[in-house]
Amino acid sequence: MINVQGLTKKYGKHVANNNITLQLKAGELGVLLGPNGAGKSTLIKSICGLLRFTGSITVDGHENRSIEAKRVLGYAPEVATPYPMLTVAEHMEFIARAYRIGDGWEARADELMNRFELDDKRNKLGKELSKGMKQKVSICCALLPDPKVIILDEPLSGLDPHGIRQLQRAIEDMRAAGKSILVSTHMIDTVEAAWDVTFIMKNGQMIRECRRAEQAESLEDIYFALFEERELAHE
Repeated sequence: MINVQGLTKKYGKHVANNNITLQLKAGELGVLLGPNGAGKSTLIKSICGLLRFTGSITVDGHENRSIEAKRVLGYAPEVATPYPMLTVAEHMEFIARAYRIGDGWEARADELMNRFELDDKRNKLGKELSKGMKQKVSICCALLPDPKVIILDEPLSGLDPHGIRQLQRAIEDMRAAGKSILVSTHMIDTVEAAWDVTFIMKNGQMIRECRRAEQAESLEDIYFALFEERELAHE
C-alpha cells in the first residue's frame, strides 16, 4: 500500500532522508522509530506529498502526489493545527466536502467525535481547544474519509489515557479491516502488542527493518539494543 524507493530529501546541503526504501502492505501496522532529528517527519511528509524529493513513492499503487493517492490517504501531522475560526463540527464537514464523502458522513463524524470525547466540544472553535483536543480533532479528520492508508505522526502527543486507548482500538480495527497504518512514535509500549513491521531511522538513514514474525525480542529491546550497540561502537 505504501512503496518508497530511493527517497532522498535535502534541505540545502543537509540530507534529511538518504536513499530510503520502505514497503508497507495491506493490513499491516508499521512503526517508525528513531531519535529526534532522525528524519521521520520528513519521510512522512514526503509520503504524504507535502515535500519535493528525489526517488519514487506510491500509495495504493498511485503516485503519491496524485489525486487518486490523496483520496485513499489519511494523515494526522505531528503538530495539530486546526483552523482557529472553525468549530469541531465544521472541521468534520470541511473534510467530508473536501473528500466528497457524500451522504452518511454525519453518522461517522458523530461516531468518531463520541469515541474521542469530542461530542460535547462540537461547537468549540479551533482556537479554543487544548493541545489534546486539537490532536483528537486532527485524528478524527484523518479517519473520517475511512482511508485505505493512514499515517499518524506522533499521534499520542497530548492525548489523555482515554484518548490513547481509543486510538489503539481504532488502529486495531483498521488493521483488522485490511488497512495500512504507519505510526511514528516515541511511546514504544503503546504499539508493542500489535506491530507487524518496524522501521528504525538514525541521521536520515534507515538502519534496520524488523518484521514481527522474524523477531523473538520485544520491540523495545530491539530498539535500545540497537542504539546501545552503536553508542558503544563510537566510544
